[in-house]
Amino acid sequence: MDDLKDSREQIAAIDKEMIALFEKRMNVAADIAAYKKAHGMSIKDESREEFLIRRNSELITDSTIKEYYVAFQKNLMDLSCNYQARLNQGMNICYSGVEGAFAYMAAKQMFPEATLKAYNSFEEAYEAVERGEQDCAILPIENSYAGEVGNVMDLMYNGNLYVNQVLDIDIIQNLIAIDGASLSTIKKVVSHPQALSQCDSYIKSHNLETEVYSNTAMAAKYVKELNDPTVAAIASDETAKLYGLNILDSAINSQRSNTTRFASFSRAQNRPVGSAKRGNEHFILVFTVKNEAGALAQTLNIIGAHNFNMKNLRSRPMKNLMWNYFFYIEGEGNINTPDGKDMLTELGAICANLKLVGTYN
Repeated sequence: MDDLKDSREQIAAIDKEMIALFEKRMNVAADIAAYKKAHGMSIKDESREEFLIRRNSELITDSTIKEYYVAFQKNLMDLSCNYQARLNQGMNICYSGVEGAFAYMAAKQMFPEATLKAYNSFEEAYEAVERGEQDCAILPIENSYAGEVGNVMDLMYNGNLYVNQVLDIDIIQNLIAIDGASLSTIKKVVSHPQALSQCDSYIKSHNLETEVYSNTAMAAKYVKELNDPTVAAIASDETAKLYGLNILDSAINSQRSNTTRFASFSRAQNRPVGSAKRGNEHFILVFTVKNEAGALAQTLNIIGAHNFNMKNLRSRPMKNLMWNYFFYIEGEGNINTPDGKDMLTELGAICANLKLVGTYN
């Protein structure tokens, strides 16, 4: 009996220490929440959670206890995320489009607790963040089917915001219509031109008329209000739920590997810890080069010499200077390491303009 009493007293003493540490940890989590809000970052970071669990569990010597520690750590992280989400419920996030569009879905996934606001254009959403009216803007930067979003790339070069996270959204198009409609009743489909193009084979095989709409969500809204069983929209399943429409046929886009990448733009720049090596760090640079032979090749050689792999290299015409271009690079690696800092210094010496647009995992 004395042994049990002694053990319980030891547990009580340990619990007392853990209570103090738990409160201290949650206070630090509050600081992290404030940082994430200022830098337009999601509360949830699954890749970091996996990294920490893997790293910390290696410190547990008992293999059986290690199993329980993993569960304990996951639960603790969930509590921390819930607390951060509660603190950041006041975040204001904007996007271009209407409720139910893919940008809306990306915003909801990145910031599930935030208040969302739609703007009519990429520029309006971007400028709302620059003015401080919104905390961050969720904008598309590239589609695997149609390529880069030129207007957003221009904003990256000319604007003052930074990219602190990127999210890939799989674009799955569905044929959606009102109650009472069926595949046999549909004569016409309405949607965004890109969605119609993606589903061209399906449309032709069913001999359907087409009508262009400004975006997929607006097309769905139009179909709902029209209430005509001969007209369907092409849009996501999320949009169908939002407007109370039925999915008559799913995944009708010909190109199934269709993904749009959305970026979160905010006023503050996030810099990864220089010693961090999670293996999934990325950065975005935009720059112009001097009008000299081999100038672009020099920049690319510098990036390669510092062991950074380029995922993407694009050029865009500069609107205010005819036949002049700026370049856009996405690279792999931590830009805040000594190698990364040296690379930026060397690039700055030969680039006419150089901007680190952002870093993300």
